[in-house]
Amino acid sequence: MKTRKLGNLTVSSIGLGCMGMSGMYGSADEQEAIATIHKAIELTQGGAAFLDTADAYGVGHNEELIGKAIKGKREQVIIATKFGLASTSKDGKAMPVNGKPEYVRQACEVSLRRLGIETIDLYYQHRVDPNVPIEDTVGAMAELVKEGKVKYIGLSEASAKTLHRASKVHPITALQSEYSLWSRDVETEILPTCKELGIGFVPWSPLGRGFLTGQIQKFEDLAPDDWRRNSPRFQGDNFQHNLNLVTLVQKIAVEKNCSPAQLALAWLLAQDESIVPIPGTKRISYLLQNLGALDVLLSNEDLVRINTIVPKGAFSGERYPAPLMQMVNI
Repeated sequence: MKTRKLGNLTVSSIGLGCMGMSGMYGSADEQEAIATIHKAIELTQGGAAFLDTADAYGVGHNEELIGKAIKGKREQVIIATKFGLASTSKDGKAMPVNGKPEYVRQACEVSLRRLGIETIDLYYQHRVDPNVPIEDTVGAMAELVKEGKVKYIGLSEASAKTLHRASKVHPITALQSEYSLWSRDVETEILPTCKELGIGFVPWSPLGRGFLTGQIQKFEDLAPDDWRRNSPRFQGDNFQHNLNLVTLVQKIAVEKNCSPAQLALAWLLAQDESIVPIPGTKRISYLLQNLGALDVLLSNEDLVRINTIVPKGAFSGERYPAPLMQMVNI
């Protein structure tokens, strides 16, 4: 397994997003999820298996699950978790955000207990709280670093302006935001700002919430309790328009002798050395397929062709329902 740097933090070049292990995309099997985490650890023998979770995933269940999986294996993993959301949304409604300094400490203590660890490697604010100055929130996170409860800090779905303000309080190691072939809005201001400030970038949903894999062919393929049923990009005419674009991506993948998912991940990896995608899965088979993207080499001609077929803004529909769109890039 190759590694990359997020600021001064060394992690596996492709991380493992664990949210789906707690039921956001339909049912999940806990034993299979733990086996998947163990396989990720096995494949990163250098001790940099990059696991991503949050206290909101499964309302704490995801952190507890990871805690079980890494017991006796702490030195082999890099744990990233988040605070600031009371829960994740399955109905497309806005979620309460809390960036108050006293809450930062409280949330960290709870996450440490659930994970069964003494120090969180990378601690993100899950969403920026518009009612609390970012300087206050990051200041509280910086105190946790001084106390040894957190090694590095990050933000999620923050604007370029917020990144500049936060970086004046404490170095920001990573920004986690949605980025993929079908969500490229960060390319305008946010990625250049990360480059300027030396902030690593961690794309979540690098496979377009699974759409870029080519496995979803109709709306009914989504389980009744699947969060994606509320996503505008999976609804109505947007679905067919986006599916047509994925078909074009699939044709290039066939030519490159790889899966569409591997092509999408290879495209992200080729954008910059400071980018570390965290595709989510709860199955070993998909984990292995995702890691196969590291062997897909894209030439400049390949990248130009992909950009021509699916340029920025090509996919139809907002990436979130309206209430949730108001919570990003603050």
